[in-house]
Amino acid sequence: MLKEIHEQPEAIRKTLAGRIRDGRVDFSDLEFDNVFKNTGKIIIAACGTSYHAGMVGRLVIEKLARIPVEIDLASEFRYREVLWNPNDLVIVISQSGETSDTLAALREARHNGIKVLAITNVPGSTIAQEAERVIYTHAGPEIAIASTKAYSAQLLIMYLLALYLASLRESCDAAKLEDLASELLAVDAIVENVLQEQQHIKEMAEKYHKVQSIFFLGRGLDYPVAMEGALKLKETSYIHAEAYATGELLHGPLALIEQGVPVLTLISQDKLVDKSMANIKEIKARGAVVLAICKENLQEHCQECDEKILLPRINPMLAPIVAVVPLQIFAYYMALFRGNDVDKPRNLVKSVMGD
Repeated sequence: MLKEIHEQPEAIRKTLAGRIRDGRVDFSDLEFDNVFKNTGKIIIAACGTSYHAGMVGRLVIEKLARIPVEIDLASEFRYREVLWNPNDLVIVISQSGETSDTLAALREARHNGIKVLAITNVPGSTIAQEAERVIYTHAGPEIAIASTKAYSAQLLIMYLLALYLASLRESCDAAKLEDLASELLAVDAIVENVLQEQQHIKEMAEKYHKVQSIFFLGRGLDYPVAMEGALKLKETSYIHAEAYATGELLHGPLALIEQGVPVLTLISQDKLVDKSMANIKEIKARGAVVLAICKENLQEHCQECDEKILLPRINPMLAPIVAVVPLQIFAYYMALFRGNDVDKPRNLVKSVMGD
């Protein structure tokens, strides 16, 4: 797992390779432009970590491409009455391309005459074969059960797709899209910088590895990152971890906050930091220990937090790609200090490792 965490900069470079030309994302080779131009609504279906990538994708596509997006847990998708329209597009996300629930969602869409675009890491997989079109992530083989680099590659594809849709549909200023594409090309170096925080994160994990429960919080784009961080911790360390949109903690779960309970909060969204810290003050007032993953330009806002891991400056829209890395490292060391087999968590399997 640690090896694959450190392979993320290379996975990012491979996933981006050849997909940004002259400042613009190019997916014309899919020969799907007519579908993209006429899509009225996108439905994303995925499970687990891939679902969290889809959550980020939903927010970015809606913001840039101005297309309504629904997201479903693939395991629940077949049990609801979807109000299909002929110009809907379903996007399924699966690392292995063999996820049975995601495959069932794909087949449900196809049965109703809906076009399906797949995002996967494995050429020749069942999902890749049955979708109309497929975008490969090029993360390389992922052996550890808990996904890290495959998730980062999925995030990148969601950003690339959002940029391409926005350009194709002329829904966003071209200069802004070029700036975002340029910033994406620099994300690998920023992730490499974050990996240098490994020793600091290890020390933090050693300090807290005996806790029984941790809450993860985030607003906006930080919320799906919090969900992914909580999932990683559960998978590897077997510690109870719950993720909430920061404001939601006040609507019930605050009753669980007592002296010494650790709360890990993500602070990467510049426009939301004041709102988030107002909630953190409420949590601190009840005795919680607050650990912050915070962008360096926002650290002054986080003075009341007990621990801080700083992220380099990055466009808040792209922050999820970077902010998840400390959470992956934290989960790894929490599991290690608890004596767990971090690469093979109990009760979990991985169907296909990668391309």
